[in-house]
Parts: sequence; C-alpha cells; structure tokens
Amino acid sequence: MKNNIRVLRAEKRWTQADLGKMLGVSRNSVNAIENGKYDPSLPLAFRIARVFKKTIEEIFDDQQD
Repeated sequence: MKNNIRVLRAEKRWTQADLGKMLGVSRNSVNAIENGKYDPSLPLAFRIARVFKKTIEEIFDDQQD
C-alpha cells in the first residue's frame, strides 16, 4: 500500500526511530511501512493518522498501480 509517511515525517524532522517510539513500534517497522513492504494493522494506521493529525485516507493510498 502506498503512503506518504516518509514525506510527513521529514516535514516534522522526525527520524524513523522517533516515529516508532510515538507509535510503539520499532524503527524497522516504520521503515517497512514507508517502503510498502508491510501494511500496518488498522489500529496502527489509526495511530499513525493521529500522530500526523491527518485522516487515514490522507496518508495511505489503497490504489494498486
């Protein structure tokens, strides 16, 4: 699933480790989500949306190219 987490995180000047701490996941998990290797669970997607003050739809794109 495509997402713009890397861009949003860079705008806040957060590292992957910073974001991982806020979400309660590892830096490796953040990296895997950013690179589309892992789709977050629904509860984690909601946590990501809350951290960035965005809707899930503003962060994730479920369209397959």
